[in-house]
Amino acid sequence: MLEGENLVEIGRVMHFYTRIGVAVIELTGSISVGDKIVIRGANTDFGQIVESMQIEHENVERAEAGQSIGLRVRDRTREGDVVYKVS
Repeated sequence: MLEGENLVEIGRVMHFYTRIGVAVIELTGSISVGDKIVIRGANTDFGQIVESMQIEHENVERAEAGQSIGLRVRDRTREGDVVYKVS
């Protein structure tokens, strides 16, 4: 994390599929392909760029609060981990 970057909570991990490395995230804010996110929890702390995401197995460029997305993540996440957008 760089000095001066703000983290805005945009959702929580509801499930993680270990074999395919995909987290299901229930959104409380919006997210778009290209956004930088950070996922944090008791044993989780990493950041990445959103390269692609899906809703109901369909690729989408943007998702809004109230939707659930599938997001390929570069590291293990756990249920309840918090997802932040870096602004």
